[in-house]
Amino acid sequence: MALRLGELWEYRDVMIMLAVRDIKLRYKQTALGVVWVILQPLVAGLVFAVIFGRFAKLPSAGHAYLPFVFAGLLGWNLFAGILQRAGNSLVAEAKLITKVYFPRLLIPCGAAAAALVDFAVSLGVMLVLLVAYGVWPGAWLLLLPLVTLLTLVLAIGLSLWVSALNVRYRDFMYALPFLIQVLMYASPVVYGLDLVPAAWRPVFAINPLVGLLEGGRAALLGGDGGDSLGLYLGISTAWAVAALVSGAMFFRRVERDFADNL
Repeated sequence: MALRLGELWEYRDVMIMLAVRDIKLRYKQTALGVVWVILQPLVAGLVFAVIFGRFAKLPSAGHAYLPFVFAGLLGWNLFAGILQRAGNSLVAEAKLITKVYFPRLLIPCGAAAAALVDFAVSLGVMLVLLVAYGVWPGAWLLLLPLVTLLTLVLAIGLSLWVSALNVRYRDFMYALPFLIQVLMYASPVVYGLDLVPAAWRPVFAINPLVGLLEGGRAALLGGDGGDSLGLYLGISTAWAVAALVSGAMFFRRVERDFADNL
C-alpha cells in the first residue's frame, strides 16, 4: 500500500524520462562519455589488485585477485551508486517537485534505474575478465539475478529514507559520502570472509551487504560461498524487505511536506 504500485505504473513514463535525462546529464560534454563507466571500476579494481592482492597479499578464495575484487566492486558500485544518486535526488529535483504533481517515489526510483545502466556495462566488463582468466561459473550464474534484485531492493529502500530525510536535514547530503566510504571497508568488497575470524562472522553478517556481495561473488566466480551463504542471503533478504517497506511508508508519510521544505 505504501508503494502504491498502480500509481507508479500509471506515471512510469515520468520515471523513464528522469532516468534517461540522468544518464545524458551524467556524461554530457565529456570526451570519453560512457567509457567512464568502464574505466572507473576497472581502474579501481586494478589499484585494489596491486595494493591488496600483490602487496598486502589478502586471500582471494583461490581465485585471481582482479576478478575476485571486481566481482565485489560490481555489487558494491550498484548499491553505492543508487544510494548516492537517489539519496540526493529530491533536493536536485526541487524545482520539479514544487511545480507539478506526480508520485514523488518516481524520483529516487528513476535515479536507481539510471544506476542500473552503469551496472549493465560493468557486468559486461566482468564477463570479459571471466573469459580472460578462464573462469566459468556454471549453474552458479543463475544466482546473479536474485542477488542483483536484492541489492536493488535494499539500495532503493535505504535511499527512500535518506532522500526524505535529506529534504529536511541537509546534513545527510554531506554525511552520505563519508558513510558510504566507511561502509565499503566494513563490507567484503576488497577482501573475502576468509579474512574475518570464524567467531566474528555471525556478527559481521548482520551487515546486509555481506550476503549480497558474497552471493554475487559466488555467482560470478562459481564458488560455493561457504556453508553459511544461504544464511547470509537470508539475512540480506530480511534487511532488504524491511528497508523497502519501512522506507516507502516513511517516504509517503512525509512527502506532503517536501514542497514546503524545498
